[in-house]
Amino acid sequence: MGRRRASGALFGLAYGDALGAATEFRTVAEIVAEHGPGGPRDLRGDPALVTDDTQMTLPVGEALLRVTTPPALSAERVEPLLRSGFVEWSRSPENNRAPGMTCLEACGRLADGLPWREATNDWSKGCGANMRVVPAGLAPGLADQERAAFAQFQAALTHGHPTALAASELTALAVRWLADGMAPADLPAALREHCRLQRSVYHHDWLGDLWDRPGVPDPATYMALGWDECRSAIDRLVEAVAAPDPSRDPCERTGAGWVAEEALATAVHCLLLHQGSPVDALARAATTSGDSDSIACLTGAFAGAALGMDAWPADWAGRIEYRDELARLAAAWD
Repeated sequence: MGRRRASGALFGLAYGDALGAATEFRTVAEIVAEHGPGGPRDLRGDPALVTDDTQMTLPVGEALLRVTTPPALSAERVEPLLRSGFVEWSRSPENNRAPGMTCLEACGRLADGLPWREATNDWSKGCGANMRVVPAGLAPGLADQERAAFAQFQAALTHGHPTALAASELTALAVRWLADGMAPADLPAALREHCRLQRSVYHHDWLGDLWDRPGVPDPATYMALGWDECRSAIDRLVEAVAAPDPSRDPCERTGAGWVAEEALATAVHCLLLHQGSPVDALARAATTSGDSDSIACLTGAFAGAALGMDAWPADWAGRIEYRDELARLAAAWD
């Protein structure tokens, strides 16, 4: 992968996570009062601490490292690796960074040995589903269907809402497309078209009967709900970037990011407000009224996938938490 785009995406994710961690749960006015109108622009601490966004990305990446060799990728091969990694994260003393309750509750049930279908939260579409999916966009050699199915499945272990699945697939594909050279400005239209094309697609071999719940007549109806909600979020993104306003909180136009489709849309929004200037994009993402660490981590992943590792300040790599683990994954995929 040219320009060390896997490194750029993975480290960018962690950089955004660290910058946004310090501003989450704060108003834009409070953030500006501390950091100035440009927002936070440098890592703090040695190491600069990340949140559960980066922490949960690592086991997703490790699972992919172990299974992206023949035989074909499958739920049967992936599930025990993801289960083990998520449970280990949930029990870690470092899991003290305001983790999401959906992930904690589902991981508790996974730790108890329940089948993943019983462990997940059926109607949760929190951004915990797609904040951790970036490795699915970076792993080489996957067929499109494998990449999509894996992205949805890793979400489904904790978040069973179809929008969580669809947003995770879109997030992984955005990373893949940018790493392959797509211009960031072309991303909204590509995401919207993918929503249209995939509206009734259900990955039976991976998801089993996840669709089967009261009020849902069939798998196509289940998935259509998720794709339609994602498309609505992308439509708001298209409107926002058609008339950009860098002075306005992006969350006001594309959502606060607490749910999966809004985290994706607002991260792309921040990216497109500052094309070619990834630190500015991260600072904008961190200077938001919503889920700033998740928005900024996805913004960093997208910017790094598009521009490569050299886009980031050279000294940041040695100052970020989990740098060795990130470098190990990146070295396998650059």
